[in-house]
Amino acid sequence: MFSRIASYLKFFLKSKNHHGVHSPFVFNLVTKCLYDKKNLPEFSTLEKYRKELLSNEEKIHVTDFGAGSKVFSSHIRQISKIAHYAGISKKRAELLLRLTQYFQPKNILELGTSLGIATSALSLGKPNSTITTFEGCKETLNIAKEMFEKYELKNIRALEGDFQQTYFSEVQKSVFDLIYFDGNHTKEATLSYFEACLSSIHNDTVLIFDDIHWSKSMEEAWEEIKGHEKVTVTIDTYQWGLVFFRREQEKEHFIIRV
Repeated sequence: MFSRIASYLKFFLKSKNHHGVHSPFVFNLVTKCLYDKKNLPEFSTLEKYRKELLSNEEKIHVTDFGAGSKVFSSHIRQISKIAHYAGISKKRAELLLRLTQYFQPKNILELGTSLGIATSALSLGKPNSTITTFEGCKETLNIAKEMFEKYELKNIRALEGDFQQTYFSEVQKSVFDLIYFDGNHTKEATLSYFEACLSSIHNDTVLIFDDIHWSKSMEEAWEEIKGHEKVTVTIDTYQWGLVFFRREQEKEHFIIRV
């Protein structure tokens, strides 16, 4: 707990708002998207989806492929608790939807479906996109698939299996406009996923890494990603790390309070 507090304090002291941003690309992203407070009509469906999971008292067996949980001690977990502790928050889900609307990606990849709250945000943000999402836990994915069908989110292709084992057979030859990483929160896996996805990006692809300050090892992974030769711009919002490959931009890193 102390390390997380120290990590956030360090972030807060270094962070800026839009007034400290001189890149037109990043300034527009911050002012027109990250700081946009308009209430979008899609938010009501997104919140209805999230609240349904928060009220679901059914228990399932969860298989962890990543760093494990800091909250749960058992693999038998109540769906409502998973949604509360492991699911994306209301604020972050709305921001992910807003980011999807802002960038208008046609082809989206998500690593770590969980119960599909973030997936639904991606889907509602760009209904005519194609979303491929991976989840290692079968029972969790089954719940997500039921929710996708119930809410008529028809642009989602949900695949079961560990990403490292299924990527090359399923999506290696695809090119993605947006990739959302929310699966295995370990340094080794994060860097491995990042390297694997480099064959599926283009100049305007955006990568979004969740929980970049989750642990010291995740912070180390984030620093390595920032320093990669193909990366030109990064934005650290504390919860997320946004990565861009725009060759027309000078290499620059931003720490933004959201």
